[in-house]
Amino acid sequence: MLTIALEHVCFLIVKAREFDVKVEVVEPDPGSNPGDEDMREVLEDYPDDPVQEELTSFIDGLSYDEQVDLVTLAWLGRDDYSAEDWAEVRQQAAEAHNNRTAAYLLGMPLLGDYLEEGISLFGLSCQDFEMGRL
Repeated sequence: MLTIALEHVCFLIVKAREFDVKVEVVEPDPGSNPGDEDMREVLEDYPDDPVQEELTSFIDGLSYDEQVDLVTLAWLGRDDYSAEDWAEVRQQAAEAHNNRTAAYLLGMPLLGDYLEEGISLFGLSCQDFEMGRL
């Protein structure tokens, strides 16, 4: 049913959670030694954030169908729908598709949680993937 590999969804779940923990920048010009500042800048949301760049690049590199699946999984994971609604929700996601899928998804708070919940509606989990069950 999914055109996107579970491996890709699980990668996005992990990266989206890394992205979600970012906080406002406290020190706009951090010192040269991150250890001196308790590594705080790693969690600060700088404009050139490598996690955001990695997520954007990854999502932009996905096919049309994979991007539509991601949006569909996120919508399903928000508790707006059930697994039985897959075809209808996927059609809505396909109709709404544009060239800003990465920005749309990254603007969604709790994206990692939504994707995880979305795959769980189909009896899938990243633990299954990590343990080689799939």
